[in-house]
Amino acid sequence: MAQFLVTAFGAAGDGVTLDTAPIQASLDAAAAAGGGTVVVPPGRFLAGSLHLGSGVELRLEAGAVLQCSGHWADITDRRVTSALSGGIVTPGQPPQGVFLAATGAVDVAVTGAGTIDGGGRFYVAEDRGDIYRMPAERPFTLFFEGCRNVRLAGVTLTDGALWTVRLTGCADVVAEGLSIRGHPLVPNADGIDLDRCRRVVVRDCAIRTPDDAISLKATAEYDRYGACEDILVERCRLESKSAAVAFGADAAGPIRRVTLRDLVIRRSNRGVSLKCCQAGDFEDIDAADLDIETETFPEPWWGRGEPLQIGVFPWQDETGAVRRVTFRRVRARAENGVNVAAWRPGLVEDVLFEDVAVTLGKWTAEPGGLFDRRPYPGGEELFPHAIAGFYIDQAADVTLRRCSAQWEDPRPPYAATDLVLSSTACHPGESRDLSSGG
Repeated sequence: MAQFLVTAFGAAGDGVTLDTAPIQASLDAAAAAGGGTVVVPPGRFLAGSLHLGSGVELRLEAGAVLQCSGHWADITDRRVTSALSGGIVTPGQPPQGVFLAATGAVDVAVTGAGTIDGGGRFYVAEDRGDIYRMPAERPFTLFFEGCRNVRLAGVTLTDGALWTVRLTGCADVVAEGLSIRGHPLVPNADGIDLDRCRRVVVRDCAIRTPDDAISLKATAEYDRYGACEDILVERCRLESKSAAVAFGADAAGPIRRVTLRDLVIRRSNRGVSLKCCQAGDFEDIDAADLDIETETFPEPWWGRGEPLQIGVFPWQDETGAVRRVTFRRVRARAENGVNVAAWRPGLVEDVLFEDVAVTLGKWTAEPGGLFDRRPYPGGEELFPHAIAGFYIDQAADVTLRRCSAQWEDPRPPYAATDLVLSSTACHPGESRDLSSGG
């Protein structure tokens, strides 16, 4: 395959010159040739919005940094999305931008040992201590829409201003060996977002982000792409001030047939979180061999240290349902318990916890003994509650098999005396072999 060196097209790579035009020229030349590899050599290459076409591989060599411009005027690819507007697109709302884009491309790739710098630091409006205030006008680092045969491999992505890797309506995707590092105070700077994608493998990635590390979505404005389905996430190490793996909250369509395997989750607000807040159903989700540590972060970040969470509460006016979810062989140390809850009966059913061991403790300075149901503007979102190893509310056919829960000393005053708290509206299918573990 032909190679196209960006410096041969005039890119300076000095960290000062805006290299958008020569880099785009090299990408266009590769696409016009029927495909090719665009090579970014060592150096710091500053650019605005760039577009990859079919058959194009963008390869960053070791020592290469491709940096998103901090000037909004350079971000010429602008799109109105629901990423910052509560899951819906509203009239007159400001657009978001895109740094690296591909639309409708086939056989497109970003690879190599170099770094993609999302330039989030240039879009900070105010430091509020626990979180930054950011403008709506900021760029996704990578946004591929409607693409097929996508490969993302090896690169490091840092300092995203918004979702770092966004794939919408893409099919047959492999993302492997990625290292994603976000600034800890940037809101909405997710790691990988799979929005209405199909047949995706995410493996061997190391992700440390302020917002969700990996998020599965089905956004309302892209309903033409159908469900988010047939997803495998395996052998990843994840950290997040929100959820390490999140389903929703943007889920106006189905999310189904998802497999999670061999994940190590550390210093996260939630481990695996199913937030069914819109009309889409979550079905056939199988998670196994998870090693989880969760703790509590300040209130701007959703979650209160739950290792596993299923919540069905409307963000606007309706929700889907959660069905056929399995968690097996999970070891968790957490500041909160496993939480399964819905706003009314009939929305959560057929959930299995098998060989799930939870050790509860309190080691951060943030307040404990709280439930967090955000986003739920129709009811209590953050409120005091006794904490048990497992909490089940308004759910049917929930099975606990060979599960255990124990509190570390000293037990906080909000620790429940029972290991399982279940509301009268809950109809558990089976609850057996539950040991206190001390």
